[in-house]
Amino acid sequence: MAATTQVRTYTIREGLLDEWVRRWREEIVPLRLEFGFSLGGAWVDRERNHFLWEISYEGPESFAQRNRRYWESPERKAMALDPDEYLVSAEVREVTRVY
Repeated sequence: MAATTQVRTYTIREGLLDEWVRRWREEIVPLRLEFGFSLGGAWVDRERNHFLWEISYEGPESFAQRNRRYWESPERKAMALDPDEYLVSAEVREVTRVY
């Protein structure tokens, strides 16, 4: 199965951008990697309070199936990290690498 890549743009609640970045790096990244996702990078746009990141999955399941397994995992539930506490909005775009 070909890799599926998403570019995600999150608008973070005022005053929570640095906390979000810290928790994303310390908690989300290791578990995403454990579940077979690869991360192409992450960026902050402080002027707009945006957090942008690239996530891919290539494996026997679809991206959606693997993502569902990630969210339903006991490890993810144990995080006690509710994105709604941090995110005002989220835009997810599926993209195809051309270079």
